[in-house]
Amino acid sequence: MEQQRLKSRTEIPEASKWHLEDIFSDNDQWEKAFADVETLLGEGKKFEGHLTDAPETLIGCFEWMDDLSLQIEEVYTYARMRRDEDNRNALYQALTDRAGTLAVKVSSSASFVVPELLAMPEGRLKEFQATSQKMKLYTQALDDILRKKEHILSSVEEKLLAEVGELAEAPGAIFSMANNADLKFPSINDEAGQSVELTKGNFIQFMESHKQGVRKEAFETLYHTYEKQKNTWAATLNSSVKSDVFFAKARNYPSAIEASIDDDRVPLAVYDSLINTVHEFLPQMHRYVQLRKKALKLNELHMYDIYVPIVPETTMTITYEEAKDMLLDGLKPLGQDYLRILEEGLQKKWIDVYENEGKTSGAYSWGTYSSHPYVLLNHQDTLDSVFTLAHEMGHALHTFFSNREQPHLYAGYKIFVAEVASTLNEALVMEHLLETTKDPNTLAYLINHYLEQFRGTIFRQTMFAEFEKKIHSVVEEGGALTADSLSEIYRDLNAVYYGSEVILDPEIAIEWARIPHFYNAFYVYKYATGFSAATAFARAILDEGEPAVARYLKFLSGGSSDYPIELLRKAGVDMETPVPVRNALQVFTGLVERLETLLA
Repeated sequence: MEQQRLKSRTEIPEASKWHLEDIFSDNDQWEKAFADVETLLGEGKKFEGHLTDAPETLIGCFEWMDDLSLQIEEVYTYARMRRDEDNRNALYQALTDRAGTLAVKVSSSASFVVPELLAMPEGRLKEFQATSQKMKLYTQALDDILRKKEHILSSVEEKLLAEVGELAEAPGAIFSMANNADLKFPSINDEAGQSVELTKGNFIQFMESHKQGVRKEAFETLYHTYEKQKNTWAATLNSSVKSDVFFAKARNYPSAIEASIDDDRVPLAVYDSLINTVHEFLPQMHRYVQLRKKALKLNELHMYDIYVPIVPETTMTITYEEAKDMLLDGLKPLGQDYLRILEEGLQKKWIDVYENEGKTSGAYSWGTYSSHPYVLLNHQDTLDSVFTLAHEMGHALHTFFSNREQPHLYAGYKIFVAEVASTLNEALVMEHLLETTKDPNTLAYLINHYLEQFRGTIFRQTMFAEFEKKIHSVVEEGGALTADSLSEIYRDLNAVYYGSEVILDPEIAIEWARIPHFYNAFYVYKYATGFSAATAFARAILDEGEPAVARYLKFLSGGSSDYPIELLRKAGVDMETPVPVRNALQVFTGLVERLETLLA
């Protein structure tokens, strides 16, 4: 029997590929834009040392920076997304590398601006703001700069840090190439006994298999492959953590975590409160694990038994076309304007749908201010892929609304709120399915899937967040991160989060080696806070209707025109209290009870 294999890029139908020509029609146009950025770089010299001269000079400098930002965004995004189509493509490896180097030059060329603004007498800046109507546009941007005064260095030091930025990206770039382009997994036997190449894209599909032997083989094969290079993965992650610590110290922050979350003006108490609140509900997580063990009729529950649906009679094979229809039905509560834009995205090649050889794993939404948003998928015909589509289109429409309503300066929303729109979409699609499903087995299957979203997004991401906090503390206290120490920390956290009912298979200790988000430190906690905020929005939209939709769409249109905590508060969700996280986990508790009843 012929072994199934991944298709090459050329074998993927054109209708299933995104249309990056909406950014640049061809590589020649990209080269011209690259050259334009290089030319524009030099124009900053006329502003350097003169920002205090007149309001017009300062405004001119802001406009130059915004233009430069807009153009480098297009140059870098196009190159990187082309590379993501097939990471082995040498042409787009080179274009991405060139674009990355140019982006560092862009950052360096504008490095004089913030130090000059901070050195400017406060009265002079207030005078500019009082005498120039145009200055009002920059009120929020200036506030965001001035509040960080104690963390901004001299012009010379800022320039040096900007130039070091390219080196700081090396650990993540090395991990990405090793993980996506070079790492190959052996073949395993699927449920039919057919030899199939294991990939990062189909791994979860195998973990959802109802045959424990298939799950076990996929689990062990994946992690044994990572284990063979554990010291390389450890050295790479250690370098990334050291880079985080270096930049935090350079900018006079007490810790790397405080440096990171200050970008969103999020208090450290929000991060710690998330971990503490989740720990409060770990008994409910353990209760869910016990239910899983009982429902699967297993004497021992292993880490490779965590993903399999616990309603074995139900299987859901959902094509991409069916997934799109489910999305449109589930998101009707968001109103006609939202649905119209969603349909446009689904129909007009915003999305790169299927996995192919060399393609970047996972899923994301990206794009540029001048183009529409884009979505990268690695679609499998599973329920999970339906929710991935819902998730990424949530990001895409958040971007669309912010781009439509905000100037480029404020269009890019902060990461803290980025996961709200995506997980709200998932919640509404799930609520629709729970409402319309009559078959008890399918209903139990869906509740199980919803519980998995809670487990994967609140519990698992908070475990990741706690792991990040711990490994950065090790380095900040002068310790060393080795493969063994990373694995020990990671294994111990799994023991706490999953409880005594789960056999901690030794392979799980190396899972940290395959998580790309660890190279963007203190990011993952935002999945958990975003999920909690999204749960609050979903309940309001379903309960109140139009008034809640209006508040939500205004939030989506906010970009970075205010701080993320404030944007959420204005829309009715206060993340500075533990209430949204606690309420979300009470929904989790109710779902566990409901599933216990269905499976009794």
